[in-house]
Amino acid sequence: MTHPVLPTGLGTGVGSMPGTDPRAAAEVVNGELDLAHLVELPGRGIGSDLIGRMAAILVDLPMDTATWGYRLAQRHSRLARRATDLLSEDLDVVEELWETAGFVGTGRSFKVQVAGPFTTSASVELANGQRVLKDPGAVRDVVASTAEGIREHVREVERRLGARVVVQLDEPMVGQVIDGTVKPLTRFDPIRAIPAVEVARALTELVDHIGVPVILHDCNRPRWDLLAHLRSVAYSIDLTRPRDADLDGIGMLVDRGDTLVAGVVPSTPPERRLDAETVAVDLAAITDRIGLNRQVLSDNVIVTPTCGLAGASSDWAKRALAITAEAGQFLGTDPTAL
Repeated sequence: MTHPVLPTGLGTGVGSMPGTDPRAAAEVVNGELDLAHLVELPGRGIGSDLIGRMAAILVDLPMDTATWGYRLAQRHSRLARRATDLLSEDLDVVEELWETAGFVGTGRSFKVQVAGPFTTSASVELANGQRVLKDPGAVRDVVASTAEGIREHVREVERRLGARVVVQLDEPMVGQVIDGTVKPLTRFDPIRAIPAVEVARALTELVDHIGVPVILHDCNRPRWDLLAHLRSVAYSIDLTRPRDADLDGIGMLVDRGDTLVAGVVPSTPPERRLDAETVAVDLAAITDRIGLNRQVLSDNVIVTPTCGLAGASSDWAKRALAITAEAGQFLGTDPTAL
């Protein structure tokens, strides 16, 4: 299947922001970034974090709160109503900002973030207290429900903004899923590992169903074994301390024409002074080490902060996004001059 083209040579955010005010956060995101995104404010509590927001996304799979987190439920719950209300509020704010800026209907790109089905399955409980991941049939249901829920979410954003929507699938637990290290209900009842090729197959079907550009985001150790089987998606990783394996993986990703979403701006203020040109030059040095033409920085790279911006101060969050956007502009203008 031919997939839509992802905008590159620019900066975007990971998703989460500090604070509890959706307007203040959206004003920063939409004011600083060329590829703005729907803000996530986990500081608002239940229903606003990565997994809780899925109560507003999943189709025909109700969720509710449980003793230690979230659980699949039998019927629509107060959690679902809260998550839906928070999501609607966030979209209302963005729609108003875009109308004021004259962006509505222009086809400008806009990113939304959604928990991937394997992280959801590893985080949410069944009625018996087991992780959804324990039940292969339930995992298939979560994959299908996530795919349809994202498609509906994308349509709603397109209707409101007239934007070209980009979807970021957040899969911070996918490595544990592949390795079989997700914590079970008891140590005597382990959860099976799901091979990378099976995970890739399910995610490929999900991406095809969505029909818009997709970024797979993982803030833990990059899983190049998964990416070897997963084509036509961008890969978002922390590149503040790249290893040799990461350089090989980046080379594989770019050689086949896919996009690297490089987390290179720290989510907390660094000890050394950091500016956009330094970030861009550091990325150019990585491409040089791999032996890639620097033009890939414009054609195959997006700049982001690292994970954890929700825990930053408001001042640093704004500064980090400003550096990210400016670094992306360096890449998009003339990367060979870096």
